[in-house]
Amino acid sequence: MADGREILYFDETPVTRVATDRRDLPHTTTASETRFDPLLGEWVVFASHRQTRTFLPPADLCPLCPSTPERATEIPESDYRVAVFENRFPSLSTAGANVEAAVTGSPLTPLRDGFGRCEVVCFTSDHDCSFAQLEPARARLVLDVWAHRTAELAEIDGVAQVFCFENHGAEIGVTLSHPHGQIYAYPFVTPRVAKISDNLAGYRKAHGGNLFEDLLAAERAAGLRVVAANDEWTAFVPPFARWPYEVQLYPHRRVADIPDLDDAQREAFAALYLDVQRRFANRFDTPMPYIAAWNQAPTVRSGAPRGDWWLHLQLFSIRRAAGKLKYLAGSESGMNVFVSDTTPEIVAAELRAVAA
Repeated sequence: MADGREILYFDETPVTRVATDRRDLPHTTTASETRFDPLLGEWVVFASHRQTRTFLPPADLCPLCPSTPERATEIPESDYRVAVFENRFPSLSTAGANVEAAVTGSPLTPLRDGFGRCEVVCFTSDHDCSFAQLEPARARLVLDVWAHRTAELAEIDGVAQVFCFENHGAEIGVTLSHPHGQIYAYPFVTPRVAKISDNLAGYRKAHGGNLFEDLLAAERAAGLRVVAANDEWTAFVPPFARWPYEVQLYPHRRVADIPDLDDAQREAFAALYLDVQRRFANRFDTPMPYIAAWNQAPTVRSGAPRGDWWLHLQLFSIRRAAGKLKYLAGSESGMNVFVSDTTPEIVAAELRAVAA
């Protein structure tokens, strides 16, 4: 790209890509840093340069649509299947910076540069499409892209975890409405994955089994909260769901991350995920805002335990009823104790009843 960022194209069959970025862009710079919260034992990312990022442009100015002779965008080609490029306004960057050991005046707050990498994944060149409207072959291609990028990013020295995700819907806070997702390569293991890993180890010690495996087996046997399933995957509402509408998708055979999925698992995922996506989209009169979050094991380079990790995808929404959103108020935001306005059993029954 004109400012030195990398862009990659992915197609079902080989396509020659020769377009160049015609824009006159300044070299991308970042001012990210990470600060350690000694009270919670967690890293916090600060990226003040992102205040100036593109915010909800009209469709005819979308930077994720293909370029035309009249307008150059982030995608130089005139059409594409799936495109991946480095974020122009990244929260994390591989361009290291020299920082002090601790925040000025706060020796108890360790400081690091904002090392990592942030990528944008455009699922389709069609601005008015959504993931739920993709064909199975395109959904499979996107999964292969997630696998490719996970494997590549996991090889970067200093990357401890790769997170593939999609934010969808204005209510979620997306700044670009074009169908796309993102990938973050973190320099640390995220709090969620670290906590789950600790509980996996505790469960293994106490019961001699895999917590993920036993949870999946129980949900498949009960069937009460299962929304949809096939030979390779089961999608169910977790019995402890925090969000009003939440579905988790698990492969029946354990893998640690997306690259570990074999061909049968990938084909089956594409079909089941589109099924669940369409149930979400059709639950209410207006499309469901959601976050889709892949839960992968820490990278091998991180040195964190991976042996019991079971890859799974969370799909959840802040919509709790038609025209009503779930706000993270006092209990959720202040104490991280979720209070649900629904029950997993009711939500699962509702989603099963929706036409996919």
